[in-house]
Amino acid sequence: MTTENVITMHAPVERVFEAAADLSLWPRILPHYRWIRYVEKSPTRNVVIMAAKRGWIPVQWTSEQEIDRERREVRFRHLKAFTKGMRVVWTFTPNNGTVEVRIRHELTSTIPLIGAFIAEQIIGKFFIAFIANQTLTHMKNYVEEHHGA
Repeated sequence: MTTENVITMHAPVERVFEAAADLSLWPRILPHYRWIRYVEKSPTRNVVIMAAKRGWIPVQWTSEQEIDRERREVRFRHLKAFTKGMRVVWTFTPNNGTVEVRIRHELTSTIPLIGAFIAEQIIGKFFIAFIANQTLTHMKNYVEEHHGA
């Protein structure tokens, strides 16, 4: 299962990247995020328990975050819950004063056929794509309001 969400933000790429990398900011600017708790914290690698909601449905997972400023990527690897093993990559591509922000989720189902269908329809489309779209929309609003070019 692979999902991609893309949005264009009108703000300097460094500011967009730093807002995306700063998980402590997320519950304040992303209304669908209930909380984030750090298990391990450093400037380039964190382990966090993240809690969001899809509509009224609460979801929670544990994830390792890597912040790669050289490649301008924020990467996650889900460590627990239904999405265990999922890889997530945020990329930031500057383009004449705007930034294309792309979130790519990849999850390989270990259960054949039915598992692939459930992964694609329920986990991928219903939960991940929806939550990622909300994340990008609210982050765009935040960086453009607070950090616009």
